[in-house]
This record gives sequence, C-alpha cells and structure tokens, in this order.
Amino acid sequence: MRPVTITDLDLAARALLAAPPEARPALAATMLAEADIADRYRKRLGRLHAYGGGSLTHAALLRPRAPGPGLDDGPYLGAVATLLSAIAARRTHRSS
Repeated sequence: MRPVTITDLDLAARALLAAPPEARPALAATMLAEADIADRYRKRLGRLHAYGGGSLTHAALLRPRAPGPGLDDGPYLGAVATLLSAIAARRTHRSS
C-alpha cells in the first residue's frame, strides 16, 4: 500500500461515516487490504487494478462517502480513530 496521507485519512473516514457504525472496523480493514492488493498489482504489472493505484484514497473513492464534516465532529473523529487503529493493527500484524 502506498504511504497514507491526510487526504487518504479524510476520504477513508468519510467512507466509514457513510457505513453503519458496526460495519466500520471491517470496512476500514477491507479498504486497507484493497489498497495493498492494488499497489502490489500496480508494481508488478505497471497498470491500475480495479481497486485503483494502491492508495487508500482510491479505495475510499470506490465507496459512498459522507460530506466532509469539521475536524471537531465527534463521529468523524471516531471514524479517523477506527481507521488509525486498523492501520496500526495491520502494521503490527505484518511485522510479527
């Protein structure tokens, strides 16, 4: 997966907000997995995968997204926290 940027976090958090709260952790993990698959495909074959170019932004753009709330919005911050937890868990799992 390509390095995660602020834009990635924002768009992916908005995709999480468009999903029911109980589905958000699984959706975060799915978007990360799709970005990883797409990045590996892009590196190997030199073209885009159906999931995009390997960024979290591409994975988020494939889904409905909630409008951009303010950075102090509680549900938005919760979605960002869910996403950051999924990123941390993925990194921990990959390094063990």
